Amino acid sequence: MAPVTAPAWLPTPSQHLLVVAIALLVYVVNARARRERRPPASAIAWVMGLALLPYLMLPLYLAFGQRKLSATRSAGGVAAGSGPDWSAALLAGFGIEPAAPARTRFHADGAQSETALRELIEGARQSLDVCTFLIGNDALGRGILSGLAARAREGVQVRLLYDGLGAWGAPRGALEELRSAGARIAVFRPLLALRANGPRNLRNHRKFVIADGSRLWAGGRNLATEYFGGDGEPPWLDLSFDLQGEVAAQALRQFGQDWHSATREHPTLPPPATAPQSAGRGDSLAQFLPSGPDQVEDNAQALLITAAFRARTRLLAVTPYFVPDGALQNALRLAARRGVQVTLVIPLVSNHRLADFVRARPLRELSDAGARVLLLPRMSHAKAVVVDDDLSLCGSINLDSRSLLLNYECAVVFHGGREAQWLAAWIEARAQESSPFIATPPGLLRDLAEGALLAVAFQV
Repeated sequence: MAPVTAPAWLPTPSQHLLVVAIALLVYVVNARARRERRPPASAIAWVMGLALLPYLMLPLYLAFGQRKLSATRSAGGVAAGSGPDWSAALLAGFGIEPAAPARTRFHADGAQSETALRELIEGARQSLDVCTFLIGNDALGRGILSGLAARAREGVQVRLLYDGLGAWGAPRGALEELRSAGARIAVFRPLLALRANGPRNLRNHRKFVIADGSRLWAGGRNLATEYFGGDGEPPWLDLSFDLQGEVAAQALRQFGQDWHSATREHPTLPPPATAPQSAGRGDSLAQFLPSGPDQVEDNAQALLITAAFRARTRLLAVTPYFVPDGALQNALRLAARRGVQVTLVIPLVSNHRLADFVRARPLRELSDAGARVLLLPRMSHAKAVVVDDDLSLCGSINLDSRSLLLNYECAVVFHGGREAQWLAAWIEARAQESSPFIATPPGLLRDLAEGALLAVAFQV
């Protein structure tokens, strides 16, 4: 009987071990050369994948494994300015521009947010700069683009930057109308482009509109109907705001860097303020907080972890997805253990079922530690955090590893009681509509599935 031989294309054990060794060596050398700091779960997932499936995982790692790019600013060297000592000092150490006076108005609902956005667009005299993740091919998306086109025809300089992943559903006709009107349009890392600046899984999730470098509309809303009115369907809960002041100029400087990343153009930007400013009557101190691969540190992640350890009485948060890494999870859990009122409001069912599945383990840990975990009966896309009575933030940042460690994100940090009080009241009102999360022990299969999916949650 002839001996059974392996197919010629199948590697021998020694060849396979050589491939595994090369894959792991590539990971180690790349991580050392780039000095990349990864969450332990992320590092373990890559190493295990490269060891077990090197033929699949090595190409994926080379395409998507890079987490940090060249920073747009150096850490340190910025005056702390005003605001709570620890937060001002922390953000100054990251190179974040200091807090400045801002007159802020939060939007009670989608209708008020849409009105504020259209007023901002119609009131612009010189420039409109729009950054969004996606534009809906619906009445809202087409209407906003039409409004921008009208202003471009009137001589306002309009620039639109949207993400390459969110570009797939964008209204092509309305975009062509906007371009024909004289506006400039750029797509951030198109998925099918031959060249891209960095891995294509690093998405721009920032959402804001700036008028004349002095007025800012921002928050969690994409330019699509479900984020505002619903178009016959129940609208999603979301948060946004508009403000006037130096914070808008801070956002414009960040937009200029994002625009350069997408187009390689060097736009003229307003110079940063040379000295800390004091809030006048009716104003509060606020600062623009970018976070993402273009920053030296994981700015939002670091701020949230420090806030959890610094909180004295309460930490309130609303987010559509809750899949934090171990560091943030432990900080929140320990805050609850030491008596801080930790309240987390999330939707009972979100628009990402995988996130709903893997969130069960961190939610059980928080609930067991004494935190209030509340489930909204409808979809909420809002993102906000309130710490004690004088620090809060609101923007595009979700409390999940992809948002905190991979995406380009932004928020505005508010150093004042007025904004913290408004956001706290909004979160507590949503808490009254919610039902408590009931922690139940998982079965063996679910426990294994949760662990496996949490290992790769930072990528999905």
